[in-house]
This record gives sequence, structure tokens and C-alpha cells, in this order.
Amino acid sequence: MARKTKAEAAATRETLLDAAEDMFIAHGVARTSLDQIARHAGMTRGAVYWHFKNKADLFHAMLQRVRLPFEDLVKELDDTTLDQQPLEAVRLACLNGFAHLEQPRYRRVHSILLHHCETFGDIDPLAMQNEMSAETCGALLKYFNMADKLGQLRPCLAPDVAAQIMQAMLAGLFHDWLRNHESYSIRREGARLIDTQLALMQRSPAAAADL
Repeated sequence: MARKTKAEAAATRETLLDAAEDMFIAHGVARTSLDQIARHAGMTRGAVYWHFKNKADLFHAMLQRVRLPFEDLVKELDDTTLDQQPLEAVRLACLNGFAHLEQPRYRRVHSILLHHCETFGDIDPLAMQNEMSAETCGALLKYFNMADKLGQLRPCLAPDVAAQIMQAMLAGLFHDWLRNHESYSIRREGARLIDTQLALMQRSPAAAADL
């Protein structure tokens, strides 16, 4: 393969990942070959192997483009006042995540992971989903612990239980929306559910004032 500039190589890599998205959506991950991806991108199989070791490596790179670590969603808010408002940080980070998910690429790739991917070779979609869920739950636990220490969490609600409840609600909403994404907006419906759930979890203003 002729030597390319970094910009050209990066563009080629992105084109291959775009082609992989199209083919995985259309045919599923297991039934899509690297040859098919290369042809769809208008390239050779050699171009694929220049950038990726195998299909699993390509799949992980495709997924990495749309990863939504909870801590990154909070950092994107760029609001230092949220250190004293951990429940508001959770709310805004969730809304930020919903906005990302309504972008076509984010929706398509997560749909591939959840609905178009079988366990195949080094690709284990269940393990990937479990890793993402554990990452989110761990981040949520951090914020619910902060809320508990600041007296903002309902006294009868343990932080770890709050994190598990929120993670379960987010996962259920996410899976349902991916199956029916044309039926409703996850930003609008998600905002309503998040606001309701957090209102049930937080200490009442009167009780907080007595601290």
C-alpha cells in the first residue's frame, strides 16, 4: 500500500468504519466479511488490513467512535458548580447522552451492538454491553455517594441502590428506544423520566433545610 499522509490515512480509516456500519446494519456482524466492507468502501481488502488487524479490531474501533462514558458526558458540561449539585450533574449528563444518541451514527452503532451482533470470534457483544453498564453504574454510584454526603439523597435510599435503579431505567429506556426510535424522541421522553426518577430519589427541600 502506497505511503499516505496522516490526514489521508485517517480519512481512509473513517471511510472503512462508515462502510462497516452500513454493512453491519444491512447484514449483521457475523455475516459481513472484510471483503464486503472493502468493496462497499471502494477499496481493497489490503486497505482494511492496513488499518485493522481483523474484523474484531474494526468492530471495536467502530464502537469506540460512539462510546459515551458517563464521566465524559459530565465533563462536556464544563460546569464547576455541579460539584455541589451531584444530582443535577446526573440529570444534565443523561440529557447530554440522549442528545448524542439521537445523532444517526450513535444510534446506528449502538443498534448494531444490541440488535445486529452475535457472538463471533473475538467479538462478544454481551461482554461489551456488560462493560458499558458497569462503567455507567460505577459513575452513577460516585454521584449518588456525593449526593448522600451532602444530604441531598432521600435518607431511606442507599447510594448503591440509587445507582442500580438509575442504570436499570437508562438501560431499559435505551433498549426500547433503539427498537422504536422513530416513534418518539429519547431526549424528550428521557428528560421526563429522568426528572421524575430524580425527584423521587432526592431529599425533600423541607428535610434538607433541617440539616
